Amino acid sequence: MPLTTFEEEIYLRTLTGRLVGKAIADLGVNKLAVVAPKNIICSSIATATEAAFLDHTGGVTYHFLVDAGNEEEIAKRLKDFNAQVVLLQFGGETPIEETKKSFVKLLKAMAKEQVPGAIVFHVRIFAAGGVKEALADEEIAKYLAGKDLYVYTVGFDEGKVYVNKVKVEGGETKLEKIAEYHVTLEHADLLNRSLKDRKVTFQ
Repeated sequence: MPLTTFEEEIYLRTLTGRLVGKAIADLGVNKLAVVAPKNIICSSIATATEAAFLDHTGGVTYHFLVDAGNEEEIAKRLKDFNAQVVLLQFGGETPIEETKKSFVKLLKAMAKEQVPGAIVFHVRIFAAGGVKEALADEEIAKYLAGKDLYVYTVGFDEGKVYVNKVKVEGGETKLEKIAEYHVTLEHADLLNRSLKDRKVTFQ
């Protein structure tokens, strides 16, 4: 059981979203689509990401809210928005199997619509096997093969957030680290308490 309160979980997403927004800005883009399920935790990290991205780029972003059953509509709107990067921020408090189901449906719809832009995956959906499950679909696999794909991950012991290029080979994914960002002591403590069930003592 996480050693955090729900309030701390929301604040943790604020801190993480701040870094993710900067990391995406550092890719050199100025138009970002952020897609997140309809729950408090996902909305918290998504809006923090959007605010940081706008602060660093002065560009354009939009928050696309996914709910079960509206994946095809969202894909069509994403195509019309024509972002340089689509961030799929699927995680939060929704049960992971439900989240993966919606995630795969959205990618299927995005493949059908040929939504443009690079794709950034949220660490939780990636670690839970959502991307691997999506790649089992031939249409999605073909769509993703033509994309620049990224995922951000956490180095718990190093106190860093990493940005990784995702390479797809034979239906499997390999990560190539391309950037890293130091987190604050407060952020590292919350990450460890939330995701590793451990407290961090700083010397």
